[in-house]
Amino acid sequence: MAEQAEWDVAVVGGGPAGLAAATAAAAAGARTVVLERAEHPRYKTCGGGLIGASLAAVGDEFALPARDRISSVTFTLQGGRERTRSEPEPLLTMVTREEFDTALADRARQEGAVLRQQALVRAVVEADGAGAGASVRLADGSTVTAKVVIGADGSSGITARHVGAEFAQVDLGLELEVAVPPAVARQWAGRVMLDWGKIPASYAWVFPKGDLLTVGVIAARGNGAATRDYLREFIGRLGLGGYEAVRDSGHLTRCRTEGSPLRRGRVIVTGDAAGLLEPWTREGISFALRSGALAGEFAAKGDLDGYVAAVNATLVPEMRAGWVLRSAFTRHPGTFHRALASPQGWRIFVKMCRGQLSFAELGNRRSARLALAMLNRVLDGVRLGVAGGVRGPGAAVRAPSRGACQCRHRLRVRAA
Repeated sequence: MAEQAEWDVAVVGGGPAGLAAATAAAAAGARTVVLERAEHPRYKTCGGGLIGASLAAVGDEFALPARDRISSVTFTLQGGRERTRSEPEPLLTMVTREEFDTALADRARQEGAVLRQQALVRAVVEADGAGAGASVRLADGSTVTAKVVIGADGSSGITARHVGAEFAQVDLGLELEVAVPPAVARQWAGRVMLDWGKIPASYAWVFPKGDLLTVGVIAARGNGAATRDYLREFIGRLGLGGYEAVRDSGHLTRCRTEGSPLRRGRVIVTGDAAGLLEPWTREGISFALRSGALAGEFAAKGDLDGYVAAVNATLVPEMRAGWVLRSAFTRHPGTFHRALASPQGWRIFVKMCRGQLSFAELGNRRSARLALAMLNRVLDGVRLGVAGGVRGPGAAVRAPSRGACQCRHRLRVRAA
């Protein structure tokens, strides 16, 4: 006879995905426990920029611990061709992961979830018998049993290995938290910088958070020395090298292969543990919050196939579109730089930041299809401009060469 489950839902990991899952499960009436290896508040390497999809996922009633709200973006291409665009209303919200995750943990507790901190999971063991649950063994020798286990302990964690998650794309992110004086903080308040780097598919960022600037770079794994050089050059170019780096960290982001499993028996994975993130920007918080909420909802109902279907229907199409954009960006970063800095491209960027338009929605609604057509016209125009030379607004542009025309077709953006 199978052992009686101690909990309905056990969540491994207390980051955004795990806490969103715990909140949803507990709100649905499931007896829910979160097993977190560290203790809140704890530092996590993360840019901490919340897009509209993340804000929608946490909801209007959530007490968001915002450090800054961003209305301006400066784009550069390998340190040059600087362009800044602004909006009257915010595009992004900046948080620190210590404060954000602690607030998410407080919300999960309010819904009735129990948080066990400093609880390191060593193994997952599924019980025998139809309808049996699963157990997790902790480092202290104790065991927690549940009808469903939700893995949210990262792409290198126990649950990802248990389920057999497979990752097609691995990137190295390096990040500094730089303490700056008030005068420098004021220069960056309300503005982020994005620099498209020399390493294929790489970029760097500056995210302001009051008296701290989060400065980082990301590139494909295997370019470690070049990525470190990129960060040093970026910091030096911005004149930030003389300030104290209160944090210096790095991490790997892993993006799932198409068809990577989300479930094994009574164990499901979510967020980073499932490799759910946007492949081009490597934005993961919104994917963590959304997939976590789905995991908690379906785990509370015991419908684990429903969770897999929901992720495939809602998040996987966005990832597919992200791979298309990453591929085009890798080949032609200069084209994307010009497109994003153009009025049309900027409007699309604004809508995506605010959650008014997702990559996947580019093909699903009339307005989105118009936005997609507009982006393609921008890319066409940029290619023509590259072929005929950079010209001012309204200037006549020469027809592209045959090679430029072929390149332009490769740049065509299609909905997933």
